[in-house]
Amino acid sequence: MKRIVVCLLVVGLLLSACAAKVPTVAPVAPVAAPQVEQPRLAILSAFDAELQVLLAKADITATEVINGRTYYIGTLQGQPVVMTLTGVSMVNASASAQAMLDHFSIRAVIFSGIAGGVSPVLHIGDVIVPAQWGQYMENLLARETPDGWNVGWHSAPFTNFGMQFPQTVSVAQQCGEPDAETEVFWFPVAPDLLAIAAQVATQVELAACTPEEVCLTDAPRIVVGGNGVSGQSFVDNAAYRDWAWSTFQADALDMETAAVAQVAYIHCVPYIAFRSLSDLAGGGPGENEIAVFFGLAADNSANYVLAFLAALP
Repeated sequence: MKRIVVCLLVVGLLLSACAAKVPTVAPVAPVAAPQVEQPRLAILSAFDAELQVLLAKADITATEVINGRTYYIGTLQGQPVVMTLTGVSMVNASASAQAMLDHFSIRAVIFSGIAGGVSPVLHIGDVIVPAQWGQYMENLLARETPDGWNVGWHSAPFTNFGMQFPQTVSVAQQCGEPDAETEVFWFPVAPDLLAIAAQVATQVELAACTPEEVCLTDAPRIVVGGNGVSGQSFVDNAAYRDWAWSTFQADALDMETAAVAQVAYIHCVPYIAFRSLSDLAGGGPGENEIAVFFGLAADNSANYVLAFLAALP
């Protein structure tokens, strides 16, 4: 009997010890719903002078440095925006656009800057808003033979410039089937954005003289629609300019827009670009005009963008 009592006491003590070691669980606090980032317009420019006109009108509330570039976050003309410089070149432009789409919620991409004029009816200071942009320097450099240029298995969808045969690019889209590539040359601008640009065109006052009182011989105007092309090289060559016009009917050429257009296309995000002509890409009678009219062209493009932003829903 004593042995049974002792055993019961031991069992009781063990149960008490186990109960004492059971931790108390604190009530779980309710998890707050994740904050949804506000969709913004991405605004890009290649040169600092192009962006400064827009930054001066913006209310910047924060900045963030990504891959060595400062991204300015705030509002412009009542629109939530994130703004940055791309730097010159197709690679720089695509890298900056990609960083924006990776780090922010972007509802549309807008480019503002200068370009070289190609169309024979356009002049320095004019602002163009093409309906589509192509990468005209995505080339096959063809083999030269006694019978002429041999493109091999490649296509030749456009007239060549010497050994250079422009090609399409193979692109897959985020909103499409994985790895389903499409051959693309022209990247179309969002039709609704182009329509708004056309609506506000008459409201924009374009500068005709530089601060040094160097004035244009033709009053600047706005052209909405048509084609633009972009490539890796600065063009100051009359023959190449003539070829770009006859082959692509390009109103202007630059070194960034079509690269940004491709990034926007991949992400299924609408885009539009405003480009003011700072020079004639080698078509002028003397030296290249960019050094004289760079600032005037940058201002004309930026002022048009401000009117466009004010008209957006």
